[in-house]
Amino acid sequence: MTLAFLSTPLLGAVDTAVVGQLGDPALLGGIAVGALVFDVIFSTFNFLRSGTTGMTAQALGAGDRHAMSLVFLRALVLAVGLGVSLVLLQAPILSAGVGFIAPSPAVAEATAVYFGIRILSAPFALANYAILGWVLGLGRAGLGLLLQTLLNGINIAGSIILGLTFGWGIAGVAWGTVIGEVVTALVGVVVCLAIGREGLRRGIADLFEAAAFRRMIGINGDIMIRSFALLFAFALFTRQGAAFGDTVLAANAILMNFFLIGGYFLDGLANAAEQLAGRAVGARRRAEFSTAVRLTVVWGVVFSTVASAIFFIAGGPIIDLMTTSPDVREAARTFLPWAALTPLAGVLAFQMDGVYIGATWSKEMRNMMLASLAIFLVVVVAAAPTLGNHGLWLALLVFLGARGITLALRLPRLSARTFPG
Repeated sequence: MTLAFLSTPLLGAVDTAVVGQLGDPALLGGIAVGALVFDVIFSTFNFLRSGTTGMTAQALGAGDRHAMSLVFLRALVLAVGLGVSLVLLQAPILSAGVGFIAPSPAVAEATAVYFGIRILSAPFALANYAILGWVLGLGRAGLGLLLQTLLNGINIAGSIILGLTFGWGIAGVAWGTVIGEVVTALVGVVVCLAIGREGLRRGIADLFEAAAFRRMIGINGDIMIRSFALLFAFALFTRQGAAFGDTVLAANAILMNFFLIGGYFLDGLANAAEQLAGRAVGARRRAEFSTAVRLTVVWGVVFSTVASAIFFIAGGPIIDLMTTSPDVREAARTFLPWAALTPLAGVLAFQMDGVYIGATWSKEMRNMMLASLAIFLVVVVAAAPTLGNHGLWLALLVFLGARGITLALRLPRLSARTFPG
């Protein structure tokens, strides 16, 4: 799953590089703002993946194949409904996103082009979240890798071919994403229905059972608030960066790819924590739960150290590949050390998130996120006016660290409650 997740930020890096070849900082800023708006939208609904993983893993641990299959169908119904709603509400969403970031007129125009096309993928993108979450809850990492490879492979190829070869620019990048989401969703639904057919032999009469849907919505609601708070922090980071000018905005957009690559690099282990912790909770096996927590944290530290070292060593050449603008290159190199430290600052947050999602401790995860967001806002207010963009990156590192520490401090009490005696 580390390999699968790494392909996602690679897509973002390729999209940035494709637009960066056009040599216009406004277009680069446009894709940065547009991508951020979609990050806020889709990450707000990321509960369709993470919530599905936790509930599926627990059903698997309890040996209930019927419940396991119904989790998938409920998540799919919810995903498609939410995706269609996003398409219908695209105008106010775009207006709110651009209004919050407040980019220059040229950047806002490029953002509108990108957004208007990519929003068409919303029902399929959210369906892919549900599909991936269910597959990961089953512990089928190989299948998850294949689906993510299909999705991001089509996206990357489409962005390059349509954006550069056909000369469609930022519109081509957006259409590449739409095509990838549609194809992968159709393939994923067929595969998942084939896997879950044994669990559906008892029928789907319980699909809309009120208690089951209330539990799913409750867990997903907590995760949605947590995700929205996370993306609010990233949106504020981008908004503050935009206030320092288009060059700094573009430099931060490039450097955020380093953070995303490091994060997705760690997400493979976080996913292992989700699946193993969820299965242990479903089977009521405390020893297996403790082992999952310990091993994923230890290996997370190893992986994050490797990622940070790579960013420090190879960061400069990677920046040069992603943009041809001399000013953006210089600014990105200035702030590179901050981006290179993000895997180390965030490793505990990623691993604890995985444990909490698998155990479906959604309320506690939500509360610790809100506390960490408050700390982030305090540091931004204190540091940004005097340190500028350096202050923004400092606040981001503090935010990542606070998330991991607060979750780790709550773990012993929650574990004792889940595994009494």
